[in-house]
Amino acid sequence: MSARAFVVGSGPNGLAAAIELARAGFGVTVLEGASGIGGGCRSSARLVPGMIHDDCAAVHPLFAASPFFRTLELDVELVHPEIPLVHPLADGEAAVLHRDLDATVAGLGRAGRRWRRVFAPLVRYPDEIADLTLTPMPGSLARHTVLGPRFGARGLPPATTAARFLGGDTPAAALFAGLSAHAFSRLDRPLTSAVGLLMGLTAQTWGWPVVRGGSGRLTTALADYVREFDGTIHTGVTVRRLSDLADFGYRGATAGDVVVLTTTPGHAATMLAGTQPARRRRRYRRFRHGAAAFRVDLAVRGGIPWLNPDARRAGTLHLGGGAAEIAAAERMTAVGRMPEEPFVLVGQQYLADPSRSVRVDGGWLHPVWTYAHVPAGYRGDVTERVISRIETFAPGVRDRIVGVSTRSAAELEAYNPNYVGGDVAGGVNSPRQLIARPVLRNPYDTGVSGVFLGSASTPPGGGVHGMAGFAAARRAGVWAGMI
Repeated sequence: MSARAFVVGSGPNGLAAAIELARAGFGVTVLEGASGIGGGCRSSARLVPGMIHDDCAAVHPLFAASPFFRTLELDVELVHPEIPLVHPLADGEAAVLHRDLDATVAGLGRAGRRWRRVFAPLVRYPDEIADLTLTPMPGSLARHTVLGPRFGARGLPPATTAARFLGGDTPAAALFAGLSAHAFSRLDRPLTSAVGLLMGLTAQTWGWPVVRGGSGRLTTALADYVREFDGTIHTGVTVRRLSDLADFGYRGATAGDVVVLTTTPGHAATMLAGTQPARRRRRYRRFRHGAAAFRVDLAVRGGIPWLNPDARRAGTLHLGGGAAEIAAAERMTAVGRMPEEPFVLVGQQYLADPSRSVRVDGGWLHPVWTYAHVPAGYRGDVTERVISRIETFAPGVRDRIVGVSTRSAAELEAYNPNYVGGDVAGGVNSPRQLIARPVLRNPYDTGVSGVFLGSASTPPGGGVHGMAGFAAARRAGVWAGMI
């Protein structure tokens, strides 16, 4: 009988693992605890019938850049807003990130020259940089002996250092700080510039697209790909112990069967209790989770009346003020204090995909997707702070809001158990955990024969790129002699 593979979790990493294992010749079974597939990549109509909101993952630059997903022919249409990102500032001004380096530079004034110095050596090689940053480090560095040091030299310093290079209080510095804030980490820590570089690079090359019809369409396409290989997907199945897999035909490592867990290290340690080596179990238990998100979905009649005209054409907006203000808010969030004015990210996916909006009483209702950075496990309600933050740059927006739906940090964890304390990044992006995630050597190996970890808590970290699941599947295939 052929070797079997069991994947726990049906998010992008789980489905990527399933596809790679199926392509290697395994009979694949995917087990999902929720009632539907997708993990953080789902969509729903929670506020108004027919109006589509993405439940978590919404904008997909890393899907477009993913070395693995680019090998697949998926029935998914990526669509782009006119402008990937706008960072509103005081008095209706804004820093604008275009899908073109020259256009971005032209709008950043005197700091534009320095912006070019940062990004010009990178935008020439987008595929190579994606391979470098999204592929497990040893192999990618060996293939990119020139680009590796070039990216590393720019990505190693704290984002606050890069912001000072860009003028400190300039729009360019604010723009870079907002990009780096996607790390959900203090911006005065080493390696946070790497996040800003990757986010800026993707915007100025592939753009920041969305999936027509909602992010759930991407999940459906990946699941269809699994089924084309005769893989099976079961929902509503919670795997608490490795022995639970026997109900679905798991015969153990001695039979050549493999398992890929797309869970947090803590959940993996619980599943593998009694079988995992003590040292690896301790490392999994010590894995740290970081700051959280607080989601606020809005139904807005006629869209948001931004003061800045470019903001009305942007798929994504960062509301955080200047670089110093963003760094201060992220520092407070990281140490467990709620800032009065948190960093807020706003998505206007309907601009690229009008099918998400609905016409009601002769006018258009548009879905607006937002979240604020909050401390891990934060129990308060920041809905008013999010709306006030938007109102600062779009006076009158309150009068247009006809529906609000929220998910607190605790509710995000209930929605997806991998979001421990509301951490949607798969673990704190501290210098240590960026390098050793969750361990330095063989990060996909759990220490249990035939069982591998392939979640956002392994390299290359969070995002809809599938590369963690792909890498774990490759490791499993090599172990089984199938690759």
